[in-house]
Amino acid sequence: MLSTESADTAALIAKRALKLGLRIGCAESLTSGAIASRLGAATRAADWFAGGLVAYDDDVKFQLLKVKAGPVVTARCATEMAIGATALLRVHHAVAVTGVGGPDPLGDIAPGTVFIGLATGSRGNAIELHLSGSPKDVVDEATFIALRMLLARIGGGEHAVAPPRGESRELAGVIAARPSMDAVLP
Repeated sequence: MLSTESADTAALIAKRALKLGLRIGCAESLTSGAIASRLGAATRAADWFAGGLVAYDDDVKFQLLKVKAGPVVTARCATEMAIGATALLRVHHAVAVTGVGGPDPLGDIAPGTVFIGLATGSRGNAIELHLSGSPKDVVDEATFIALRMLLARIGGGEHAVAPPRGESRELAGVIAARPSMDAVLP
């Protein structure tokens, strides 16, 4: 069950953040606070989790997270949301999610299209996913993958798991591998 796996992943993030003295944050659109909920419920969250911002409305993304005006279901937007969260929350690392949960498309963007951004200081990147299922399924899976990516970013890649529901081996590498960015402190 993905909710249990997400909670377990948040516990690993807590352990790693506490060990390294990191502060973590998030910015969420599609997941509407699900990531923050998991992180906030983890061990000693007050010592390492700065908080999160639910930026569902485009203007919240533009005004508070300093996302450049334009389409908001893009890798650029997810990256800028994560970078904006690191600045706003004054954290070492942030994760951000934007996408279309469905059941209907958003213009020409298919339901299940998700972008997950990660930032370390003012540097970030994002991946694009195409998930399936109900809107709840998409949110649950995006939450789990975002948490796994955050764990990998802070050096917890040794806790690799199989990709959810038949995703590619390439995605398994993204979830499990630690990106090569050097830590940048806010």
